[in-house]
Formats: sequence, structure tokens, C-alpha cells
Amino acid sequence: MSIDTGTTELLCVVRDGVAVITLNRPEARNAMSPDLTAALRTQIKARGADDSVGALLITGAGTAFCSGGDVKAMGGRGPRGQMTFEERLADLRWRQTNLTGALVAVRKPTVAALPGAAAGAGLAIALACDMRIAARSAFCATGYARIGLSGDYGIAWLLTRTVGPMRARELMLTAERVDAERSERIGLVNKVVEDARLQDEAFALAKSLAEGPQIAYRNIKDNLDEAPYIDYPTAMHREAERLVGASRTADHKEAVAAFVEKRKPVFKGR
Repeated sequence: MSIDTGTTELLCVVRDGVAVITLNRPEARNAMSPDLTAALRTQIKARGADDSVGALLITGAGTAFCSGGDVKAMGGRGPRGQMTFEERLADLRWRQTNLTGALVAVRKPTVAALPGAAAGAGLAIALACDMRIAARSAFCATGYARIGLSGDYGIAWLLTRTVGPMRARELMLTAERVDAERSERIGLVNKVVEDARLQDEAFALAKSLAEGPQIAYRNIKDNLDEAPYIDYPTAMHREAERLVGASRTADHKEAVAAFVEKRKPVFKGR
């Protein structure tokens, strides 16, 4: 089922329980534009709340995932260059909260498929997903230092949680281009596949997640999100509460029955 996103710069199709969201500005390496980001914010929230969707897959058209912000509109040349400092600050905070902030908040599994460059805010979008699969020709780069900027869309927080503080400092300060193989070695991406296999493998992963136990996934994401900030006794206390709640669901009972009967479980999200 195709979803009308309101712009040709973002495509969305729901198939087999997976919302495939495609950044569609291949001529600009899928750089972020007002229309694209507005539609992306809307689709992240809408598909995250859509009961027919079990997983989100975000990718880019052509040979890039997302090259980040549109540099041509920077340096005071775009409409935001006419804003006051306070207006610009409020605008950026709102856009960040409702894009990568909203993506991190989605309680369904999220996957990013990187056919090429994931740079700047584009890398932040990929990092805001639970998992990342990269084509062999893809690369990642923070990029901000190269244009005299310090980072936005939560890039420092996301990088630190993904690759640790040492690597995060290296990648932010050097702004180096990290090829797919090294991205996998340092934990920026989960898996590297041949270019021609990217979309099929990414969709297969998203589909398998969409067929999984959605209540358990929600609890798993809550546990993982809290883990860096709470002590061990608190973590165990909250895990126990969530597990006992999940043990009373129809999905858990179905999983146990399927195990006994040696068949694949059919989860209903209840």
C-alpha cells in the first residue's frame, strides 16, 4: 500500500507489515530539504503509531542514504538566515525533537538501509534507528567540522552510545570518511552486504522483525534505552516488571505453544 506523503521527495510504502520510507532526492544525494524533512517527520510518527506496521525501514533513493543538510542553503543564504538567534534556536530544537527525537522514541523495530553516503544529519538519522545495514560502496561521515559546525540532530549522543566516547570523538573531530568495512568493524553499522543485495536483505530483516512480538520489542527497547542511566538493581527491578507483564500476553502464550508444537509463532501484538 502506497502512502501519500505530500511530496515526491519522500516515498512510503507499507508491505508485509514493513513501512519502507525512502528519501527521494537522488540528484542531491538525498540532502535534507524543507519538504523532505517535513514529510519524514510526519511519516515517522504516523507509521510508528500505525497498527498495521510492525517495523520501519528507512533508506535512500539512488546511490546515497542522506548527505545531511543542504550546504547551499547554509551560511545565511536560506530563509533561516533571516531569523534571530532565538528564533533559529527554537526552530532547530523543534526540528530535531520531531525528527531524530521522534525516531528514537518509536517503540517498533527500526532499520536503516544505506546504499551510499550517510553524512552529517543523515548519519544521525541512520544512528537513530535500531539497526543499520550498509551496501559495500556506502560510507559514513560526521562532516560537521569540515563546514565549521559542531553537530545537530543528536549526533554526539547517538555516536557515543553507538561506538563509545573514544570513537565518537575521533569521528566528530576528524570528520573522516569511514568506508563500509570499517564502519562495520567499529560498530557504526551492523552488517555490510553487496550493493545489489542491500534492499532485499534490509527488507528481509525488517519483515522478520515486523512479524515478531511487538509487546516484547517495546519492552526490550525500554530496557535498553534506560540501561546507561540507571543502576543495576533498578534495571533488574524494571526488567522484572516488564517481563511479568509480557508473560501474561497472548503473544507469549502463542510463542510457548509454537515451541512445543515445533512451528513458527504467529504474533498478534496482544
